[in-house]
This record gives sequence, C-alpha cells and structure tokens, in this order.
Amino acid sequence: MTDDAPAPDLRASDADRERVAEVLRDALAEGRLDMEEFQERLDATYQARTYGELAPITRDLPASGATVAPAVSMTKDPAAGGGWADRIVGGDDSGTSTWAVAVMSGFQRKGRWTAPRRFNCLAFWGGGEIDLREANFADREIVVNAVAIMGGIDVIVPPGVEVVVRGVGIMGGFDHREEGVPAEPGAPRVIVTGLAFWGGVGVQRKLPRAERERLREERRREKQALKEERRRKHLEHAEERRRERLDSAERHRRELEESRRLHDPLNLHSPHRQHERRPEDG
Repeated sequence: MTDDAPAPDLRASDADRERVAEVLRDALAEGRLDMEEFQERLDATYQARTYGELAPITRDLPASGATVAPAVSMTKDPAAGGGWADRIVGGDDSGTSTWAVAVMSGFQRKGRWTAPRRFNCLAFWGGGEIDLREANFADREIVVNAVAIMGGIDVIVPPGVEVVVRGVGIMGGFDHREEGVPAEPGAPRVIVTGLAFWGGVGVQRKLPRAERERLREERRREKQALKEERRRKHLEHAEERRRERLDSAERHRRELEESRRLHDPLNLHSPHRQHERRPEDG
C-alpha cells in the first residue's frame, strides 16, 4: 500500500462528515435523491466513524456537478477557503447568461451560474427570478438592469452581499428594504436598476438552499435531542417515584412489624402460634 492509498479504518473528522453532507445536500437540490434517501444517508453520515463508513454514502453521486463520484480525502489537507474570493471569477468572463426575457411567461436564472457584469432582463405580463445565492460573479460589482411592465422580477441575493437599488417606478416600484445592510469583507456589490411600470422589482436576501437544509437538519436534531432528553428525564422521574413507593411500602411494613412486637412481645397472636394452640391439635 502506498502512502496515498485510502485507509478505510482511519477515523473521520467532523470536517470530513460535513464534506459528505454537502454532497448529499447538492444531490437533494438537484433531484438525485428524494427526501427519504437524503435523510437516511445524512443520518449514516453523522453516525460514521471511519472513512470506510463514509465512502459508500456518496459513491453513486457526483460532487458539485462533476461527472465522477467524489472520494473522501484520506489526508488532513487544509480546507478550502470557500469565501467570496473564490466566487469572484474576474478576467474576461462575461457570465453564463447576460439577458432574459419573459413575455406573458416567466424566466429563471438560479443554481450554479456566473452572473455577468451587467444582466439585462424584461418581464412583460410575466415574471422572472434572478437567484444569486449559489452564483459566481464576473466582477466585484455587477448590475442587474430589470424592466418590469405589468409584471414582476425578483432578485435574490445571499447574506453578506451589498445591495444598491437605483430603479425608477411608475405606478410600480422597486424594493429598497435590503439597502444599507453592511457587506462582508470581499463580498460583491449588486446594483439593481431599471424601470417598473405597473409592475415591481423585488429584492430579497435568503440563505442558500444547502445552508437552509443544513440549519433545518440541525434544528431537527436539536428537537430530537430535546425530545430524548425529556423522555430520559420522564423515565428517571417515573423510576424515582417507583422507588419512593417501594421504600414507603417497605417502611410501612417494618413499622407494622415493630408495632406488633411492641404490643405482642410473646408473639401470641401470630398466625403460627395460634395454629399451634388449636384444641384439636392437643
């Protein structure tokens, strides 16, 4: 066996389990797993103690859209930063998509895509959604030029992103509620501009789907742990009361015996002595 060969009996860390859980969340979001399968595999992930137990969980799943199954790292390499610097691709990348139109219909830009420096979109008697939660960014500042005519367009950004709204509303409006929220260091700026005529352009700040699922799973586990703790305390209380009843019954029995000895020192009234004194036994 070489130094780089897998060691299935090597203990896995919490970071290793989280990497596998992330692959499962992506698979759930992409429809590769249903909720029941996801729950079973996630439970197995957090219960796994070694790499040998972790590896089969994602053997039939691609990692982050790749075409090969992910392998659990058998070495303790430093974890990737995963910060904003990794999501701002820069260079000449103009983005996965630069425009969208919905006429009496709808459009969506979501998932893992690259938002361009300027994205133009139009919704006429229709609706559109521009979801930047899992997107990469072509630059540190991107512009979403949204025109909503008797329709609506929603721009969804992840936490930490700075939002600036400069649109004009005519018998319509732009949502300014997310303006003024401090940006995280290195996070991009999203400028929302355009026109809303008898329509609206909304801006929402939401957690990524995988993060929501992780928090939901944490809450589920916390509730389960609280439920188990309440059940344990209930059983302990019931056992304590049972022991108290047994102790009370034992004390009562001893008090009766002591009282009988005090009032009948010769034990003449005991069932055994009375049987001995019956006439027919004489």
